[in-house]
Amino acid sequence: MEMNGARIVIESLIKEGVDTVFGYPGGAIMNVYDELYKASGKLKHILAKHEQGAVHMADGYARSSGKVGVAFVTSGPGITNAVTGIATAYTDSVPLIVISGQVPTFAIGTDAFQEVDAVGITRPITKHNFLVKDVKDLAYIIKEAFYLAKSGRPGPVHIDLPKDVTVGKTKFNYPEKIELKTYKPTYKGNKRAIKRAAEAIIKAKRPVFYIGGGSVLSGAYQLVRELVKITQIPAVETLMARGVLRYDDPLLLGMVGMHGTYAANMAMNDADLIISLGARFDDRVTGKLDEFAKNADIVHIDIDPSQIGKVVETKYPIVGDVKLVLEEMLPLIVEKVDPKRYEEWRKILNRYKELYPLTYSDSDEVIKPQWVIEKTGEILPEDAIITTDVGQHQMWTAQFYPFTYPRQLITSGGLGTMGFGFPAALGAKKANPNRVVVNFSGDGSIMMNIQEVLTGYRYNLPVINIILNNNYLGMVRQWQTMFYEDRLSETDLSDVQPDFVKLAESMGGIGYRVSKKEDFVKALEDALNQNKVAFIDVQVDRREDVLPMVPPNSPLKNMLIFKEDK
Repeated sequence: MEMNGARIVIESLIKEGVDTVFGYPGGAIMNVYDELYKASGKLKHILAKHEQGAVHMADGYARSSGKVGVAFVTSGPGITNAVTGIATAYTDSVPLIVISGQVPTFAIGTDAFQEVDAVGITRPITKHNFLVKDVKDLAYIIKEAFYLAKSGRPGPVHIDLPKDVTVGKTKFNYPEKIELKTYKPTYKGNKRAIKRAAEAIIKAKRPVFYIGGGSVLSGAYQLVRELVKITQIPAVETLMARGVLRYDDPLLLGMVGMHGTYAANMAMNDADLIISLGARFDDRVTGKLDEFAKNADIVHIDIDPSQIGKVVETKYPIVGDVKLVLEEMLPLIVEKVDPKRYEEWRKILNRYKELYPLTYSDSDEVIKPQWVIEKTGEILPEDAIITTDVGQHQMWTAQFYPFTYPRQLITSGGLGTMGFGFPAALGAKKANPNRVVVNFSGDGSIMMNIQEVLTGYRYNLPVINIILNNNYLGMVRQWQTMFYEDRLSETDLSDVQPDFVKLAESMGGIGYRVSKKEDFVKALEDALNQNKVAFIDVQVDRREDVLPMVPPNSPLKNMLIFKEDK
């Protein structure tokens, strides 16, 4: 059947099983929106209030569901507004398709109205991108884009679509499958390499599992849990891996890195073997690189070969999908492992846990942010989805929320994008309508995409936003206090705060202002029953710091644990 390019886009998305698109229309992509209108509800569309919000929504939808998220934006400022969302997804390996309108092919390069070099701009922040020049190539390009986005190490793919291509007609033949000669991800690890790594694990005296986001993306969490249980080897998690092990697993030492637990960081420091399961040795994890794990050999399992050996020297490299590699490795370890071998090692690390647990000085006079997160974890159902913005509240959430399964925490790890949490929560709610979705934010971050309250109201996406309000750009203030002699340059927000209750109400939501513990519990319980977008503005201790903390360019063992350490 012959159809125009705009309809090919819609029909191709339907063929891919897409049920929801997030976006914002404009001149260059208008034909696609016209075909979306004619599609009579076959494809749902969520109209965001800003293109950055639309891409973050698609991102939250993808992270929480495991599906590919899709966003439409127009040319020029439409795609440039989307750049932060694309980069956020790229650094955290999130599968997205972002389709942008573009000026007609004959106008490209003429500085036409709302023209930018979209492909040039997005090339460094996408897994791949396309400029469609012929409508005959469009269906194949969309199929290829989906294949690239979700295969191997996932990531965002950008399709730039000139307006004349959306008008042009051709027969619609959507490929059943696709094969690229120059792109063949390695899923199964080398058998000899797996055997060598298994032998190293069995022989080690102080091994530690270093669990990364790749364990979530590959769906390997059940195998990881089984491996940890059978071997009785202690484990640490990155920010992106929270929930792979249950929060109450006795072998979980906690999050590792700059704001990780003392036990987790000392495990990495003192280990003789680190087994990396889909982690990339980010600088926030390693601390001072030449001091990192000086006595440890590295087993590194990763589907992206470019990550192996990129940061640290790897003795046992295994390129492959974490789940498939562990399926082969587990029987080799089970056959010979002796959990008693690591008994002394476990005792040492458990002693670290006892000596320096995550803690804070609770108070009845002022609400501590850590208390809010712990109390929220007690009240919410176990299957609640938690999103965060970026800053102190993000780290407190990672430290103190009781995560029980993967994809429960949705946060911007690699790029650290303020303004991510709220729209991502809306996307997660769209993907999971029967689950509670709560976003932890700060009074700085929440302002960056606050316009999306209207989106939540219009589409009945009742997300609860808990604002840990300390009237500061909290994390920047903490650094200024610790490392800049308390010179608070442009971080005090006490004289520029909006009325969050009125602001929420003005856009169809509901708001609560809280300064006492009992009021917080009442507000959260009421918000859970209201079925509306909610803001709970919690006035917390202004000068509370995120601790422990590894100072910049310091080894993991040199941690600030108490306030007096500063």
